[in-house]
Amino acid sequence: MFLNFLIVLTVFFIMEAVAFYTHRYVMHGFLWNLHESHHRPREGMFEKNDWFAVLFAIPSILCIYSGYHNDTALLWVGVGIASYCPAYFIFHDIIVHRRIKIKYKFKSRYMKRMIRAHQLHHSTSEKDYASSFGFLYVPKDLKLGV
Repeated sequence: MFLNFLIVLTVFFIMEAVAFYTHRYVMHGFLWNLHESHHRPREGMFEKNDWFAVLFAIPSILCIYSGYHNDTALLWVGVGIASYCPAYFIFHDIIVHRRIKIKYKFKSRYMKRMIRAHQLHHSTSEKDYASSFGFLYVPKDLKLGV
């Protein structure tokens, strides 16, 4: 059971790197046509960018299904991928973008840096001029003015 927990935890942290590189080179690359909606004012509850949630769910579902039916560690890899999704949703969609309205004002330095880094990312609506592509990790050397 400890090994399974270790797999889930390791995959969760690897997902931040996957999210960073996907955001930098796929979302701001050849799939900009979907992600661009996230850099514009939203009209309604959903945006084209929300399709990435569906795309990112596919490997998790496949790993869980295969791992469960073949009794392999892929089950726990899929659980690790799936566990990143609520963390991403809470931090990105609720805390940073307030897609679900909350009144809480964050005081921790980590939260202020994370929110500021994402605001910096959204300071441009252009494909090629954005910076700060991470979601849950903000490098200490990133100049944020916080």
